[in-house]
Amino acid sequence: MRFLILTFSALIAALVIGTQAMAQGYRIQAGDVLAIDVVEDPTLNREALVLPGGTISFPIIGTLSVGGLTVDQVQTRIANGIASNFSVMPKVFVSVSALASQEVLEESGEDLISIYLIGEVVTPGVHQIARGSRLLQGLSLSGGFTNFAALKRIQLRRVNPKTSAITVVKLDYRALTKNGVIPQDPVLIEGDVIIVPQRRLFE
Repeated sequence: MRFLILTFSALIAALVIGTQAMAQGYRIQAGDVLAIDVVEDPTLNREALVLPGGTISFPIIGTLSVGGLTVDQVQTRIANGIASNFSVMPKVFVSVSALASQEVLEESGEDLISIYLIGEVVTPGVHQIARGSRLLQGLSLSGGFTNFAALKRIQLRRVNPKTSAITVVKLDYRALTKNGVIPQDPVLIEGDVIIVPQRRLFE
């Protein structure tokens, strides 16, 4: 019972701190998850993970830089970005549904890295995995794919921290499940982004 009380108290404290942070103009950072609602078109409603470069992907707009901005500023940018598709200025509401993990590894003895899973997976977001793990092991953290996942076009995106060059490795997961052979299963490094895109029509 005491454990439950302490856990509940910790949750309340976290909520209070989070609320205070928002009230004081919290600045969005990589790893945060944003809940975005568009009143005029609910099909645009979604949760968006802020990638290491401080960007999110959003329909109509494409890639949008949000790192370092407040929630109000992101709302304005999204509304302006999609305004041309509406007869009136759309009402956009943005909130931070999950903060970037700030957990510090304690006495586990494991050397972990953080990777990002986005797109048509059950559990998108920032995940920690043992250093030296490979792409398929990273996908095992996804919780599975949604019914709209384009399994032939899974991507691993990696940014070179020195040159900012982007490397993309593509994975045909369906071919793997058929013949058990994968041409590339690279070792993951800190900041890697695994993208499971949405299926195209008739794909």
